[in-house]
Amino acid sequence: MTAKEFNLEAYLEALKPLVNIDCGTNTPAGVARIADMMTEKYENIGWQVTREDFGEQVGPGLLVTNKPGAEQFDIMLIGHMDTVFPEGTVAEWSLTHDDEKAYGPGCADMKSGLLNVFLAVSSLPEDVLDRLNIAVVMNPDEETGSTFSGEWLKAIAKKSKCVLVAEAARADGSLVKARKGMAHYVVEFNGKAAHAGNEPEKGVSAITELAHWISTLNQETNFETGTTLNFGTVKGGTGSNVVPDFASTDLDIRFWDNDAYAALEQKIADMVANPSLEGISINMIRKAYKPAFTPNEDSEKLMALIEATGKDIDLPITWQAVGGGSDANLTGSLGIPTVDGLGPIGGAMHSRNEFMVLGSIAKRLELLRNVIINIAEKA
Repeated sequence: MTAKEFNLEAYLEALKPLVNIDCGTNTPAGVARIADMMTEKYENIGWQVTREDFGEQVGPGLLVTNKPGAEQFDIMLIGHMDTVFPEGTVAEWSLTHDDEKAYGPGCADMKSGLLNVFLAVSSLPEDVLDRLNIAVVMNPDEETGSTFSGEWLKAIAKKSKCVLVAEAARADGSLVKARKGMAHYVVEFNGKAAHAGNEPEKGVSAITELAHWISTLNQETNFETGTTLNFGTVKGGTGSNVVPDFASTDLDIRFWDNDAYAALEQKIADMVANPSLEGISINMIRKAYKPAFTPNEDSEKLMALIEATGKDIDLPITWQAVGGGSDANLTGSLGIPTVDGLGPIGGAMHSRNEFMVLGSIAKRLELLRNVIINIAEKA
């Protein structure tokens, strides 16, 4: 499908049902409805769809291929079916558009990416499909770190020669060549309550221990190396006259260097095992984790192919290394050539201002399709 053949009105009509469903990660029934829609689309073009069950907490995953029974894949295309928006969002805010942008929950992150992947592969020439083993993989929990689907994604990636991730292009049009690693922890501190006036010496303050963590670990932030720590929420205490027996925090860590993160994780584990205050116990849960990925030699070859493809259709390709994570972290950290940001241009993700640039859709769709064709030429 070339940009000249693109029909925006038909595209938006196809996008609408994908956006206008509450399908936050914690709304598995909604994610399952997206999976049903995508299953129907792919089965209608004769591709095999295999549904992966991750339990009741999240929706299903889909593995779609043009070559049933394939043991290896030339290309793995990744998209996620979940959003960050809670149940009830669509009743208040659904897909709309003006002359320049579309707006709606997940329109850029990443329902348009899912649709672009389908439109790209469904319009491939037969000789390309004959030459390539393609896996389209859609997971239900990317927005919470692919906790349930991560190992499944990595297992498929290990069978693949390269990975194309259809997250939205950056607001300036750049594709993504590298992403920081991330880890999210919930840390709970348990102390001993006491009257702050009559017998404070009998108490052990959970908040004081939390404050020690904040002052100690904030020193590990290094803007030059890109390792940052953020205590995003703090809870604790019941009143000014009570020594607090409980406190908790959400800790977010971002990093470029996986070894540096491993050392930091060990330091945190030591702090759990050895509280600064006697009588404190600490419980820490890692809620999400994605390793950092940066380009290797084979990724740079894939980037060069994409740049050449963009030049052929008069679409200049620029690149960014970004702090936010995606499923590209999982595949790129394995050393598998991975490129991200192949969806339409979008911005203000995870907010009620999320948008997709209408004028970018046709060219980005043509780029994705032609990249697949050019990979076939080199296969």
